[in-house]
Amino acid sequence: MSKIPASVLAFEKKLVPSDGLMYGTTWEHRHSEATPLALQEKSVRGTISNRLKKSEEGKIDAKIESANLQTVDSCALTPEQDTLKLSFTLKVLSGVEHPSACNHEGFNQSYTKAVQGYIEQQGFRELAHRYACNLANGRFLWRNRVGCDDMEVQIRVLNGEHQKQWCFDSLSFDMKSFDMHNAHVDELAEMMAQALSGQQDFLLLEVHAFAKVGKAQDVYPSEELVLDKNNSKEKKSKILYAVGGVAAMHSQKIGNAIRTIDTWYPEFAEHQRVISIDPYGAVTNLGRAYRQPKQKKDFFSLFDRFAQGEALDDGNDEHFVMGVLVRGGVFGEKQ
Repeated sequence: MSKIPASVLAFEKKLVPSDGLMYGTTWEHRHSEATPLALQEKSVRGTISNRLKKSEEGKIDAKIESANLQTVDSCALTPEQDTLKLSFTLKVLSGVEHPSACNHEGFNQSYTKAVQGYIEQQGFRELAHRYACNLANGRFLWRNRVGCDDMEVQIRVLNGEHQKQWCFDSLSFDMKSFDMHNAHVDELAEMMAQALSGQQDFLLLEVHAFAKVGKAQDVYPSEELVLDKNNSKEKKSKILYAVGGVAAMHSQKIGNAIRTIDTWYPEFAEHQRVISIDPYGAVTNLGRAYRQPKQKKDFFSLFDRFAQGEALDDGNDEHFVMGVLVRGGVFGEKQ
């Protein structure tokens, strides 16, 4: 199968989370009381702990005498609080069958036909179930999820006539599997699938997550990327994210967690690691791409065939392709 003829091709994301704001509360009063968490600045005196060059090994004492001074941001609950509350909204959009930009009419028609076939056969049910599981299990809390004594996620529908609300015991979910089905997860997944497949224009969800991490414990907002720390205005070695003075998590980080659903890549049975939907299965903190083009399991190899009407060998490959399209991106090939 030849490569797609469209040199300009782009898709808008269909899962649109807001930034997540962080609050402190107590487990007993988590539904009624919460105070915004502010960032705190610390100046600390550390030791030299990095690997030395061969020429420096004899000068270790002199290096230890030089203080490793750092200014960092931190965030923690107060001594009276034992529970972190994270709040954000999530919009689920329809229209994945229509590229936001495409400069080849023939390809546009074949692509639309292929996606409509997927919607008729699959209805986004598998993808929506996995997204719903990641909302229910609190994966979007990232490091804040580790070492929790208890955790709960509340989700409420904000749009339309649906007065739906669900409450999930997040620690009861298996983080390496999406086999869990219950009435609440299935109902949430069905509403997300209806939005993705165009049965309704969009779905707007309000999400509140509660993690009982312990009194006065540190919590972990997103960290800002500082390309040149020596020349940064703040002169900090770690800068955390805040919105209007309230500690927060980036919408991109929340979105990455929600789409961490790929168990279809070739090495999953060996690694048992659920990875985020990505064209090459990239996991940057591990320096790995789990979907190598030479294996023909990367997005572009599969998409070139799928979008022009060819049946893929594995039904899970279609789920992966559609997951990348829901994620959005620019996929045209410059001539």
